[in-house]
Amino acid sequence: MADPSSYRPRPGDIPDSPGVYRFRDEHRRVIYVGKAKSLRQRLANYFQDLANLHPRTRTMVTTAASVEWTVVSTEVEALQLEYSWIKEYDPRFNVKYRDDKSYPYLAVTMNEEFPRVQVMRGHKKKGVRYFGPYAHAWAIRDTVDLLLRVFPVRTCSAGVFKNAARTGRPCLLGYIGKCSAPCVARIAPEDHRDLAEDFCDFMAGRTGAYLRRLEKQMMEAAEEMEYERAARLRDDVEALRKAMEKSAVVLADATDADLVAVAEDELEAAVQIFHVRGGRVRGQRGWVTDKVEEITTGALVEHALQQLYGEESGDAVPKEVLVPALPEPVEPVQEWLTGRRGSNVSLRIPQRGDKKALMETVQRNAQQSLVLHKTKRASDLTTRSRALEEIAEALDLDSAPLRVECYDISHLQGDDVVASMVVFEDGLARKSEYRRFQIKGFAGQDDVRSMHEVITRRFRRYLAEKERTGEWADGADGAETADGAGTDAGAGTVLPDGDPLGGSLKDDEGRPKKFAYPPQLVVVDGGRPQVAAARRALDELGIDDIAVCGLAKRLEEVWVPGEDDPVVLPRTSEGLYLLQRVRDEAHRFAITYQRAKRAKRFRTGALDDVPGLGETRKQALIKHFGSVKKLRAATIDEIQQVPGIGRKTAETIAVALARATPAAPAVNTATGEIIEEEEPETTAGSPGEPVTAGHPDERRGQET
Repeated sequence: MADPSSYRPRPGDIPDSPGVYRFRDEHRRVIYVGKAKSLRQRLANYFQDLANLHPRTRTMVTTAASVEWTVVSTEVEALQLEYSWIKEYDPRFNVKYRDDKSYPYLAVTMNEEFPRVQVMRGHKKKGVRYFGPYAHAWAIRDTVDLLLRVFPVRTCSAGVFKNAARTGRPCLLGYIGKCSAPCVARIAPEDHRDLAEDFCDFMAGRTGAYLRRLEKQMMEAAEEMEYERAARLRDDVEALRKAMEKSAVVLADATDADLVAVAEDELEAAVQIFHVRGGRVRGQRGWVTDKVEEITTGALVEHALQQLYGEESGDAVPKEVLVPALPEPVEPVQEWLTGRRGSNVSLRIPQRGDKKALMETVQRNAQQSLVLHKTKRASDLTTRSRALEEIAEALDLDSAPLRVECYDISHLQGDDVVASMVVFEDGLARKSEYRRFQIKGFAGQDDVRSMHEVITRRFRRYLAEKERTGEWADGADGAETADGAGTDAGAGTVLPDGDPLGGSLKDDEGRPKKFAYPPQLVVVDGGRPQVAAARRALDELGIDDIAVCGLAKRLEEVWVPGEDDPVVLPRTSEGLYLLQRVRDEAHRFAITYQRAKRAKRFRTGALDDVPGLGETRKQALIKHFGSVKKLRAATIDEIQQVPGIGRKTAETIAVALARATPAAPAVNTATGEIIEEEEPETTAGSPGEPVTAGHPDERRGQET
């Protein structure tokens, strides 16, 4: 590990002008390439106190052994040189996009005497027209099969073409009319090239004029009673329309644009691109990249644009590029794109209309791509086993944590404070064993105290179950029933017979036990304070055989009790990926419950506390009296007049409303006048409210 001060250049030696810089390691390998509007200001940011640097930047500067730079005249030149050097040196600390060259294109080899239509992958070649990329090669072949009827362009390889020319016999496509057979001179080279040009124009989106021309020729042939020719033209028109239907119109104004969306987390980012030509989606591609450097969404977009257009020119760069965030500064990137195209390019964020709606679709695709990438890694048995082994090694555990529980606290400015517990077994989520809690020990916002309460309640229930079944013979203090936890929705969860960690998982009546299965590892969402609170709660209950750690979201640091410094797992560690997934799932489950609880509180009315009063009769009461205020003032006999309300129910309603404290009246602060208002009533059973069975304190989680 090098000391950055050992190779830090003197500030006066660094020019205050645009340029590109390279960090090299001790073996002279380039490990990072960057550009700057001012080299002096940018490089100064790397040579400061290491404690102030982002962990990834800190790793880079301590790995490097030297830095050098090249001065350029403009920021656009810096952008171009940065892209060239990244392609040349492939630095380990720069953003790298995976699967960049795996997408197939529909290519037309206009650089040959007889252009050929084919599927191509890999680097683009000069003189070849490309369309796409497509998600699958079969999609290209289906499109080509439809278009060859109208544009019988050559599709055979060079070997087949030469063999047909030598024998004087075309291939099968030549006999069935799907190739104009230039190999046997059925068509002149100039006419075949015109066919290829028409094919390219149609694929580029210029479809309307060509269809109208064919329809006009069809009508003329019919008028001249050339019915066979008219029928062939009719079939050609239908084939073209069928090919066009494969890509629906998404932008009505026949726009040529590329839409770029980014979905990211702390370690990775997924980029999705939709290529729209003539208002239709003509291609789609996507990448996943490791975030090996501290980088913003705008910088990710800039890297994606470099990857997309670094080797393109002309019409391959569209007039419009729509992005979720603009690079900073945006002017050099826009000028660079304009130079690649040869005419003005608009780089902007869509604000409304069809373009914004399409951008939302691209964003969903990017999010799904990131989730799918992580799921593929998580679903592999070997990967999961390696992740658990890495966690055990990092935390110094005796064995791999086969059952992991993660806890998270959620609230809105101190209101509706709740917590979640999610369970992962063998690296996979066990949603049937999720639990959720209301924080009842105190009011207000205190994540540390909330974490202590939740851990205490969860493991007090565990100890109570062990004591009740005789599995816990010592009878240690604190093994009482959970403080107000009540019944959770685990009743009804079918668990396997036999507890590999001690005892049966079912009680004497055959129902699953509550919290009867202890984890080997407890993960909390937070840093050192939350970890200390969780460990203290377990120590107070006399539990010393369960490991505890915390995952701090900002820097993805793993904290363990009693340590001043966190455990930093490598960014490529499968163990870190698993901990991150567990933490993110706990956060999702907690915030979902918190939002539902807050929404229910907003919809709760005074009639909700009346036992035995259903939704239908609540609505009937409100409809009859108009408001709860008028209902509260009504007599029992008046309440009985509502259909479905008997004497006993009317008495219950009157007593419940009398006990309820009405809201304080509004007061005009200027005059002191009490403002009379009718009290509206919205009941908890209104449409759209999530209906949840079980005790209100802790329930099993349900995915919706």
